[in-house]
Amino acid sequence: MTLTLRVLAPDQSVFDGSADEVILPCTTGQMGILPGHITLLTALKTGVMRLRAGGEWVSIALLGGFAEVEADDVTVLVNGAELGSMIDAAAAQAAFETAQQAAKAYEGQSPSTEKIKAAQDLARTRAWLQASKAN
Repeated sequence: MTLTLRVLAPDQSVFDGSADEVILPCTTGQMGILPGHITLLTALKTGVMRLRAGGEWVSIALLGGFAEVEADDVTVLVNGAELGSMIDAAAAQAAFETAQQAAKAYEGQSPSTEKIKAAQDLARTRAWLQASKAN
């Protein structure tokens, strides 16, 4: 038995195929989905989704969204996504280091639009870096 998996972003279909297992970055932690899973709807945070298909693991960087599981169909709707194999690891590392420095500049400060944006950039670049190294 396999899962039918679709990962959709506003500008593209990132993945459409079968998977033996899916691991999602939910807002409450990592969640594994196997065939026969109960029906559910869950919020996703920015992070790395992993799927196993044909004995190989594939990583996809996600920018938050939702996932629905129903009768071995998994639909992932996200704000943005990219296959880890398509991410330049060196560029992802450089972007992550830049985002880390920007986030450090706001440590200890009251919440502000800039501080929130720096935290979001750090989460996004971390996901891209992790996905690029997983392949």
